[in-house]
Amino acid sequence: METPTQSVDIANLNREILPYADNRFGLVTCVETIEHLENFRAVVREIYRVLKPGGFAVISTPNILNLRSRLRYFCSGFYNLFGPLAAEERHLHGPRGHITPVSWFYLAHALLNAGFENVRPTVDKYQRRSIPAFILFAIPIRLMDRTVFRRDATKYQTVNNKNSWAVRLMNSRDLLLGRALIVTATKPA
Repeated sequence: METPTQSVDIANLNREILPYADNRFGLVTCVETIEHLENFRAVVREIYRVLKPGGFAVISTPNILNLRSRLRYFCSGFYNLFGPLAAEERHLHGPRGHITPVSWFYLAHALLNAGFENVRPTVDKYQRRSIPAFILFAIPIRLMDRTVFRRDATKYQTVNNKNSWAVRLMNSRDLLLGRALIVTATKPA
């Protein structure tokens, strides 16, 4: 519904920057958008650019780390809400338009690299159908997580003091059960 007092600016975020000046907004929300983009990191940098110092960003995307999505990936190679894309599709990219699955860690990494701080994940609600899988897999996941974490920290040296907190959250209860991933961050004042 259009209202005469409300203007709407449209930008193709795959090809254009946000049509706003630097440091313009105190709050930017990006709800269920980044999974439709070819380069979500560029949009994260744009959000940082248009936020005022001390501004707050809220970004949501399907949580591909929940147990139902992980089990689907294990069985099919595709996350929930992300499936095969037809090679000849140019305008509509596959199931519900989702072309880029983005997990908690990579979204946090993009936000931190753009300059954000106080990056925090949450979820909108738990998927009740994931609770039985959580009960069954929680302990094996924790055991494997410790092993992989140690290997990544010592052998590959890809886990360090700056990112270990984000890596540890990959298998948190919220991310294993949550439906949508919601990440908040602030631009330094």
